[in-house]
Amino acid sequence: MRFAPLVHYAELSVAVAFGLALANTDSAGSLVVRNEGQNSLLTCSRSGAQELDNVHWDPVESYSYQNTSSVVPGPWVIDRDIIRMVGKLSIEEKVGQMSQIQVGQVIGCDGKLNESMVEHWINKWKVGSFLETPGNHDGEFSWYSPENFADVTDTVQRIALKTGPKLPIIWGLDSVRGANYVKGGTIFPSGTSTAATFNQQLAYEAGRIAAKDTRAAGVHWSFAPVLDLSVNKLWSRTYENFGEDPYLSSQMSSASVKGFQGDYKHDRSRVAACLKHFIGYGYPFDGSDRANRHIATHELLEYYVPPFQAAIDAGSATAMESYGVVNGEAVMLSHYYLTQLLRKQMGFAGLLVTDWAEINSQADIYATARNRTHATQIALQRTSVDMSMVADDESFMQATVDLVKNGAISEARLDESVARILQLKKDLGLFDSPFADKALAETVGSLQDVEAARDTARESITLLKNDKGVLPLSKSDRVLFIGPTLNSTRYMGGGWNVHWTGPSDEEGDAVYQGFGDTVIKGVEQVTGAAPKYMKAVDINGTGFVDIDKVIAAAKDADKIVIGLGENSYAENSGNIDGLLLPQKQLDLVSILASKAKKPIAVVLIEGRPRRLGNVPKLADAILDAYLPGAYGGLPIAEILYGKVNPSGRLPITYPATEAQASSTIWQSSYVDYRPQWPFGFGLGYSKLKYSNVTLSSNTLKMGSPITAKLTVTNHGPYPQKEPVQLYTHQHYRVGYAPDLYRLRAFEKVDLGVGESKTISLKLSAEELAFWDRNLRKRVEPAPVTVAINPFTQMDIHAVVELEADPEYVLDEADY
Repeated sequence: MRFAPLVHYAELSVAVAFGLALANTDSAGSLVVRNEGQNSLLTCSRSGAQELDNVHWDPVESYSYQNTSSVVPGPWVIDRDIIRMVGKLSIEEKVGQMSQIQVGQVIGCDGKLNESMVEHWINKWKVGSFLETPGNHDGEFSWYSPENFADVTDTVQRIALKTGPKLPIIWGLDSVRGANYVKGGTIFPSGTSTAATFNQQLAYEAGRIAAKDTRAAGVHWSFAPVLDLSVNKLWSRTYENFGEDPYLSSQMSSASVKGFQGDYKHDRSRVAACLKHFIGYGYPFDGSDRANRHIATHELLEYYVPPFQAAIDAGSATAMESYGVVNGEAVMLSHYYLTQLLRKQMGFAGLLVTDWAEINSQADIYATARNRTHATQIALQRTSVDMSMVADDESFMQATVDLVKNGAISEARLDESVARILQLKKDLGLFDSPFADKALAETVGSLQDVEAARDTARESITLLKNDKGVLPLSKSDRVLFIGPTLNSTRYMGGGWNVHWTGPSDEEGDAVYQGFGDTVIKGVEQVTGAAPKYMKAVDINGTGFVDIDKVIAAAKDADKIVIGLGENSYAENSGNIDGLLLPQKQLDLVSILASKAKKPIAVVLIEGRPRRLGNVPKLADAILDAYLPGAYGGLPIAEILYGKVNPSGRLPITYPATEAQASSTIWQSSYVDYRPQWPFGFGLGYSKLKYSNVTLSSNTLKMGSPITAKLTVTNHGPYPQKEPVQLYTHQHYRVGYAPDLYRLRAFEKVDLGVGESKTISLKLSAEELAFWDRNLRKRVEPAPVTVAINPFTQMDIHAVVELEADPEYVLDEADY
């Protein structure tokens, strides 16, 4: 970890140590109480269905770009010209820069941009940031092309440059899986899918392409990557993250930030990344979104902080705080989480934005403040938040101006945040060129990008079972394809896909206008013939469709492929009471297994690991495709027919029971771990052999890493990508139950048939350091099992002796 650098603010109205000095942290000072809705603007919602954006273009097949994966410029410096600029702004202008409004506030009743409303927000309230897509807020189009999206953002910029403080707007967008809100933007597999690849380069590519397509729409800031650990698998946001493991998530986090940002201070095809949601969001107590999290602080540091630290170390320019409360304390109002931990201990020096209306929610939802004005005061006094995603009204602006003028908040506190905001605008080039780059639009949806998304899907899809070699299928097999997920682009995408919760029932797949495929289309492309397909059951499992005809067709087939899965959802709309998939979907497998008596392969297309009832026993083969994105159909078909050898590995524990909803690979070792499938598990079609396994030493000492070497050989009959994973298990730790296993290193190796490669993986004693309840990081001496792929057929173990002084506390230089 590192500490935030100090920047001299001599030219600010009051000298402030950047990232460290804050306003008074108690609640002293007068409160201005006002009618919270008193000055709210009246807006109208447009009636009638949204239209399909009719802008069409032929994307270039390929393009060149600057690969800057190793560049880490970071938000470490505030320039002198920015400090002078801050000093010239009025209180109202400073507060406006700290405010972010959602685009629906400026969409008229006709679905078009209402320029008068834009002028109102920027002239009266000096708003410095907008977010979201009109497609989610009654805009005329369901999915905005780069051209029409840029028309909106560019118009807002032109207004901003001639009214109010005459400063450019920074626009934020949830481009969490590609530029999912830009028509034609390549929608990538979900975060869980990306983690399943165990290939950091694919996370980098997803970020880079998302940035380019986002920038083509005139948007400069992506609210991604999502770095919460997916602990409680009931959670509706499980699919957004890079799995449950701190190390795997950290590796993907770093690569993703570098992909989004690159050299963002010079490369105008990049955007500001945003690490979110800080912190502990992925372990809701009852599995519902925003539920309270109970996480001891030393466990928070041990497991939940590392992915965020990796993103900070990779130079993430911004961060977003988390919804809700941890241990009963509202994250939004926490000095510890948002100042002490994030800024001082972890060294984050960039812009910190709230999540949607989260300051107001302290009064409106959580009962952690008297009213919205009170919540605003506490947030500004206790935390280092820079921008309020107010979203829907002027409450934050009015309250903050009043609080400063009444002396409850110092103007220096505003200066600190506004400096960070304006510096980010400068770094992104908005003072020089605030408008969309039309040339980037030509690359949106390019074949090069589509192949990158497909490659991510190809390497993520995980083979969980394959008895009697049912897979791969042969082109000569008479295969019946069944199930709602196999003929749908929408369900492969899930949430954050065209819309917040995915396309509506009315829009269906038509909304994609060709920017996507399905499994059925993929099968036709692979085999050269249209496959026999029947829906059989609806996605919500409310009823069968022509079940007698389905049974008759199944009896006539050689093999049956059944697609099971979930409808699309996001956040609260995805809350569920149990992990079991809809019963009728599971019944379909049971019926066909008993009546057709043919080999069955099941393809899972789901955002979280849903329980499968008797399916694991009844199905001969099971593929987990997670949410492979709009272009996931062809990769699934390629794996079904052996054109691609599956190489994905589970980035999460797949529960067998409801009680295992929060089971993880790093849970205490004495707790029973018997999931349906363990973390890191996955099969391929080739026979691999690990040999010549050696450790450079049988002793692990501080400052002296050891190396594990092994040879991996592919005995065929297919080329194979193989993730080699190294874990540790400490036999005991005095006073603290050791983890079951911790992933420490991995490397994905590409092997041709008959090819062997030697892999070297390093392990240091410092990696086995842990946080104790006194928030000290230390190493406990004990025997340690070093395991290679412990949950696959390769399971290789060796024991080393960890030597350390149990009283020695590591400092920053040690790790």
